[in-house]
Amino acid sequence: MIHQPVIDAGRPVASILCGLVGQGIAGSRSPEMHEREARALGLTMVYRILDAEVMGYDATALPRLLPMLRTMGFDGVNVTHPFKQAVIPLLDSLSDAAKALGAVNTVLFRDGKAHGDNTDWSGYRAHFLAGLGDRQRDKVALIGAGGAAAAVGYAHLDLGATQLTIFDPAADRAAALADRLGRLFPMAQVQAATTTAEAISGADGVVQTSPIGMESHPGLPFDPDLLHPNQWVSDIIYFPLQTALLAAAEAKGCATLNGGGMAVMQAAHAFALFTGVEPDSQRMLADFARATERRAAA
Repeated sequence: MIHQPVIDAGRPVASILCGLVGQGIAGSRSPEMHEREARALGLTMVYRILDAEVMGYDATALPRLLPMLRTMGFDGVNVTHPFKQAVIPLLDSLSDAAKALGAVNTVLFRDGKAHGDNTDWSGYRAHFLAGLGDRQRDKVALIGAGGAAAAVGYAHLDLGATQLTIFDPAADRAAALADRLGRLFPMAQVQAATTTAEAISGADGVVQTSPIGMESHPGLPFDPDLLHPNQWVSDIIYFPLQTALLAAAEAKGCATLNGGGMAVMQAAHAFALFTGVEPDSQRMLADFARATERRAAA
């Protein structure tokens, strides 16, 4: 069992410098979530977007980027697509969660070293229980096999899924994730599918973890006609909050769950790691909802 992050309550938190490493992340809500909660707690935090598309780097630059950020005084960074796995060999240590999942979404710089953690799985778990916790979830289809998929798949198996079927256009990646999660949960049937239709057929619900549907990657990850009304659909993307897939799923009569709550809950756990202070997750959820309404009205 992977435990929640342990907060270092004795760590000074007077001023915190953090950021987000990823590609196509100009619309990320992470800065406002972290900085707003810091202000509410009387802390000073600066949270920077370090977008690979804007700064012109890729995974080969990470061995130079991470030490540079540490030297510049960053306390830590969140890591998102497509670097959650590529960053692992560059870290000095990993949490149990990051080791089990093979993905890192939070890097802490401490005492000249870099430590990797994962708050995606616990953030998604809490979000799913709040939004779709009353739905059948024995058989789950997982679309995508990247770092976020590992966290989501783990969360559903931890919640008791007996069958997890994974599809990714890169078949070897889906097979590798199925093998990893299957070893962690030997009592469940974890398998890779060769098509989205194979993955979705017979599933109680579908989780979409690929980048398809983001503002920077518009489109549909699969044909919505594969869905039927008694299935639920969860999309972990949160910009935009209402993806094309969720709109199509709702039109089919499916219960849906957007990625906003996962974004907030994983951020709340990362915030605790960055600062050593427990945030008010309910306040963060309420702030996120109000900010979303303001954006929609603008």
